Amino acid sequence: MVNLRPLVLGYDYAMRGANSPVLINRLSISLRWVTLLGLSVTIAAQERFSIYLTITFLAVGIWNLGLMAMNALTQRLAPNRYLIVALDLLAANLMFYFSGHLLISLGWIGILPLIPSALYFERDYVFIVALVSAFSLGIQAILSTTPLSALIFISAASVFYIAFGLLLFYMRGGFISLLGRIRRERMAVQPESDRADHERQPAIYNLISGLNATLNFQNVLETTLDLSIKALETSEDLTKGLVCSVLLYPENNSNGAHLQIRSARRFTHADMRASISLTRGLIGRAIDGGKPLLSKKIHDDDELKKFVALRACQSAYCVPLCNGLDTYGALFFAHPDGNYFTPERREILKMVADQARIAIQNAKLYHDLELEKESIIKTREESRKKLARTLHDGLTQSVAALAMRVNFARRLLERDDKSVAEELLKVEDLARRTTKEIRHILFTLKPPILESEGLIAALQSLADKMLEIFGQNVIIEVDPEVLSHLEMNKQNALLSMAEEAVNSARKHAKAEDIWVRLKSIEPDSILLEIEDNGIRFDANDVAPSDLRHNPLSMTNIREQAELVNGAVSIQSAKENGTLLQVVINLSE
Repeated sequence: MVNLRPLVLGYDYAMRGANSPVLINRLSISLRWVTLLGLSVTIAAQERFSIYLTITFLAVGIWNLGLMAMNALTQRLAPNRYLIVALDLLAANLMFYFSGHLLISLGWIGILPLIPSALYFERDYVFIVALVSAFSLGIQAILSTTPLSALIFISAASVFYIAFGLLLFYMRGGFISLLGRIRRERMAVQPESDRADHERQPAIYNLISGLNATLNFQNVLETTLDLSIKALETSEDLTKGLVCSVLLYPENNSNGAHLQIRSARRFTHADMRASISLTRGLIGRAIDGGKPLLSKKIHDDDELKKFVALRACQSAYCVPLCNGLDTYGALFFAHPDGNYFTPERREILKMVADQARIAIQNAKLYHDLELEKESIIKTREESRKKLARTLHDGLTQSVAALAMRVNFARRLLERDDKSVAEELLKVEDLARRTTKEIRHILFTLKPPILESEGLIAALQSLADKMLEIFGQNVIIEVDPEVLSHLEMNKQNALLSMAEEAVNSARKHAKAEDIWVRLKSIEPDSILLEIEDNGIRFDANDVAPSDLRHNPLSMTNIREQAELVNGAVSIQSAKENGTLLQVVINLSE
């Protein structure tokens, strides 16, 4: 988001200082190129180029290119500096030899090894290299001229080389100081906003880390706005007039036409309580298109003109929070400056929105997981209550009656032993019926026949047990083709809903007959019906609190239906029986 290159360069210059070896290396390589260029021009003018001289020039040029590459890649010269001086001295002698000992024209060729000497070493070393260079070239000069001329050449070259070396040696400090001063001036005039960007990096990083780390929904929203403001801050401090907010759909209206302000900066209390109707304004168009939009006509926008905080603003920018087909809401920003939302600032806000979208999605998933966990706990508690009611209404009373019968038989034994046998038969019959009730309860909790023989057999077993235990006639009508489209979890849910509805009809309607029907109504939908001919009622006249006609089992049926993408409907009238219908979608 922020260009760090000027800051990094400035830090680099400050750390290296005036004695930077990188600057010296660059200066040495540049002067070597200038010297080679002058030598090539001089030799070409004398028409002394030969194959050996050309090879020597190419070798020296390649050597200098290698030094440039090493300096650029490693920020320092890998070869030893003594080796550089030695190779430059060898190159000067070879070029002098292959040129035919041009004493007058190429007498200055000996400055080549003096360049690294003056830049890398102290003054005494410059004297030594200047004398060595002059004597090595003078020895070669003896081969093409008289000893006197060679001696004059050595003397003149020594003086010239020493003067050149000392001049370059003293210029080195001034040159490095000049470059350091120029760079310090560049640092002094460096834009203040860049420095602010550099100082702002840790704060932005901490906000992004906090945004990705928290799963608290409100903390995510607050951190998103703080991150947006911090990312837009500059030295001019134009964020003082920035108005921003996070707009989200209500939890119970995720596909509706209204947004709520869940978190905001510089909005009034009245603004925070208002909702936004998604018309064809800026926010509505941004969400419909799934793309960020910029507007400079806030006061003509039906969605925005009612907000007091936006009356001084001239431009607004809205970024929708979308993830595939899911839309959570939008980030909204406004500013008094009509040109505040430049392309750079809009890009920054889009990146913040991407981070916020991921964090909001994670927080929402965590929130849904918490709700699901609470639902599971609630379901388990309801199951325990249901089991407790079943045991209380059935087994507890049967066991109590059994104890009373046994007590009566014991007393009867003392007065009339002939009637004891008849009473014991009643006790035995009661114990057998209690055993059947226990088996029925176990069947409703986990019917093993469902997994072994299928849904039809399980429903028929339910009907048989109802007839055997309670004398209730249950008629099962199932289309076998339906079962081929049903997964085991849906079959389990259907059996559970049928069992709940049948028990409810047996207890409250006191019906002679109960029908359980299962059939297809559409290619992707099935219908479960439970109908009875018992006591009738008008569903429109019954309050939800009337548990005689709206028992807790109906709540369980609705919850089971929702788990398998189903919907429940009840039809009952004063002159008809009761019909409960559950429509289940087989596809998502």
